Amino acid sequence: MVFNSFEFLIFFVIIFFLYWIVGKSSLKIQNIILLLGGYTFYGWSDWRLLSYLIASSTITFYLGIYIEKTSNEKYKQWLLYLGLAQGIGGLAFFKYFNFFINSLKDAFHQFGISLDVSTLNLLIPIGISFFTFKTISYLLDVNKGKITASKDVVIFFVYVSFFPTILSGPIDRASIFIPQLEKRRVFEYEYAMVGMRQIFWGLFKKVVIADTLSTVVNTVFTGYHNLNFMTLFLGAIVFSVQLYADFCGYSDMAIGISNLIGFNVTPNFNFPFFAENIADFWRRWHMSLTSWLTEYVFTPLSIFFRDYGKFGVIISIIINFVICGIWHGANWTFVLWGLLNGCYFIPLILRGTFNKKKKKTNGGAFKRLKYILNVTGTFILVSLTLILFRSDTISDALGYYRRMFDFNVKNLFQIKVTDINIVNLGYIIALLCVDLWFYNEVKSFKIPKVIRFGMYLLGCSLILLCLNKKESFIYLKF
Repeated sequence: MVFNSFEFLIFFVIIFFLYWIVGKSSLKIQNIILLLGGYTFYGWSDWRLLSYLIASSTITFYLGIYIEKTSNEKYKQWLLYLGLAQGIGGLAFFKYFNFFINSLKDAFHQFGISLDVSTLNLLIPIGISFFTFKTISYLLDVNKGKITASKDVVIFFVYVSFFPTILSGPIDRASIFIPQLEKRRVFEYEYAMVGMRQIFWGLFKKVVIADTLSTVVNTVFTGYHNLNFMTLFLGAIVFSVQLYADFCGYSDMAIGISNLIGFNVTPNFNFPFFAENIADFWRRWHMSLTSWLTEYVFTPLSIFFRDYGKFGVIISIIINFVICGIWHGANWTFVLWGLLNGCYFIPLILRGTFNKKKKKTNGGAFKRLKYILNVTGTFILVSLTLILFRSDTISDALGYYRRMFDFNVKNLFQIKVTDINIVNLGYIIALLCVDLWFYNEVKSFKIPKVIRFGMYLLGCSLILLCLNKKESFIYLKF
């Protein structure tokens, strides 16, 4: 069940009215409705998926209580390690066991040794990467005394299984989300309207932009062998736009749906294509994951390697991004993608500027030109690196790069894919730019009702025209 499906619309309408009519007088009923709704949503495709989610939630819930209660530091650490082993071990087993077996067989095959080891036909719990990071951070925060362990099993289970965010985030911290579950929610019309607008723009990004561009992207990445530089370069640029529109669209809808039932969840994007360097990009892209990795991976590593100065920071950031790559999927393409992103930080670290946010300044023509060049360069660098993210194998990615930079002056600027209609492509990308500009600039100004109505009418018409594509969300597979 996905947000852009008719099944979800029926599901959410039922939950919405039960939640605000039946549950309006009782916090406990509201939370029970959310829990049942979360388990229905999660188990819709296969009820067997619920078993691991419930088991993981149960183990984390009781370990959190015992970690908080015990005064024996050694025992407390063992309980923490048990919780981390369950979370990381489950994630490693379901997502990476077959990848490890295949990689081991390939490695031995290089030396002429054939291993008779079979992979497993595993049913991978959807959203496991997202809810596992929730349970891990919860135990770490309880252990450090940052939060108190939840004593209400319903509230904690809702935190782990909250249906708007369980499949593809954002990744909410317990310190932010659980207190919202402990207070009875009251319907607020203005807050609900904010949520509706968020859902509208998210659905627009997904259905109109991402799904329209998917045809172009699929054509380019599957037929790269016979394409030239301009077509492949454009394909990489279009994929980065598609990925952003797809994932940001999901996050916007998740945030909007949460608003409609009285919750405020973590924002996930802050106009990443306006970033001036790679560090700025990662402060704006998948912000809930970046924040999680910074706090629970990079910061401990940088403390551990602090005696090595800038070299220690470099090692920490590279390990951090390799883990980021592995988190995305069991494929060497993601590992290399993460490694490259970590390496891009090295010049910033050596200059001592990677952790500094640039101040906005009007400046002169030179500063504005420098800003445009920095933004353009960062966007191109990110887009070219995302070729790895999109490719099925490293061999495919290297083939794409090799073909792209195999220049032929005669057809350098020709577009060889007939499915690429430059007018339509420009129109879709322009709509994305208008969307970014609208949120970044216009939202602080009063827009005449006629213009606003016209924008929503046009948006709704385009959404209805494009709804038949039925493309899945890209990040659901992570």
